[in-house]
Amino acid sequence: MWKYTVEIKGMMCGMCEAHTNDAIRKAFDVKKVTSSHSKNQTIIQTEEELDETALQKVITDLGYDIGTIQKEPYKKKGLFGLF
Repeated sequence: MWKYTVEIKGMMCGMCEAHTNDAIRKAFDVKKVTSSHSKNQTIIQTEEELDETALQKVITDLGYDIGTIQKEPYKKKGLFGLF
């Protein structure tokens, strides 16, 4: 499982977050996507690696500027983070 943290500039409100999340869900098979306009970022969890060029296109097509994309392995934590 992979976790992508994408820096996105231009989101101004909750509707911007929702549009970003919906566009990413439509373009990719993701487990979870969460955007924050106050943090200027979107976090994506997915089983498979994403095509970062395609991800950039999805976001820029919405009219936002994209900054860095950080990719790291994601491991689920067990009960209360103890396992």
